[in-house]
Amino acid sequence: MAWFKRSTSNITTKIRKDIPDGVWIKVPTTGETVHRRELVSNFWVDPSSGYHFRVGSAEYFEYIFDKAPKLLGENIRSVDALDFVDRKPYKDRLVEAEKKSGLTDAIKVGKGKVDGLDMVVACMDFAFIGGSMGSVVGERISLAIDEARKSTCPLVIISQSGGARMMESVLSLMQLAKITSKLALFHEEGGLYISYMTNPTTGGVTASYAMLGDVNIAEPGALIGFAGPRVIRQTIGRDLPEGFQTSEYLLEHGFLDFIVKRPSIKRKLAQVARLLAPKATK
Repeated sequence: MAWFKRSTSNITTKIRKDIPDGVWIKVPTTGETVHRRELVSNFWVDPSSGYHFRVGSAEYFEYIFDKAPKLLGENIRSVDALDFVDRKPYKDRLVEAEKKSGLTDAIKVGKGKVDGLDMVVACMDFAFIGGSMGSVVGERISLAIDEARKSTCPLVIISQSGGARMMESVLSLMQLAKITSKLALFHEEGGLYISYMTNPTTGGVTASYAMLGDVNIAEPGALIGFAGPRVIRQTIGRDLPEGFQTSEYLLEHGFLDFIVKRPSIKRKLAQVARLLAPKATK
């Protein structure tokens, strides 16, 4: 019995072999497909094109820390202080986001060893309401800064956000001033703050702490900007340079110190810390 037959131009099999969803991943920039196992083993970076897929806080902590860090501020949770409702109540969105993402808010803070060095890392996560910056994000980053000040160790903030959380209105915008003030104190005391921008870093996050690092670094191809291209074009009435909001363009124009591929981030953070905060790394 033949297990295949020839059609007009192709050979088709009689036995259908199903491929589970998510085994083969399409690369947005090239259209090629890559096996999930290959991406996982390469920090979710396409080996051929170098395209960096978006990953969450759990992955960044795994890539950066020597072992699982001590989590800080997980007990701080968002509340619906304004009884905000758009298509659904904000309190329902919070429950839905936590259930879907497995996160308690759009940022995780951990303290641990990075290549043997003490470091505090605050990592935003796009999976929780688009990585939006609300009151809890502000409070947890403030907690991270306080811990870095107390421990006299370097601070890393990994940005991945669509901007301020509109459901918290002015309470969200107040976090810009709060975090900026805390970073100013940290700077005055000689603390080292490394800002690590990933795709996307936009809105109020870019307008505040993402661009205030003693060292500003980013992943290749990351979207970094305040407003979207369409809004800017309508405001200034001019066409914009191609790729003007990419990390490569920002590096060329002096807004970034360097670009780091994800597999090298742990080594680079430790290298910067040893160079710029030698007392804190002893």
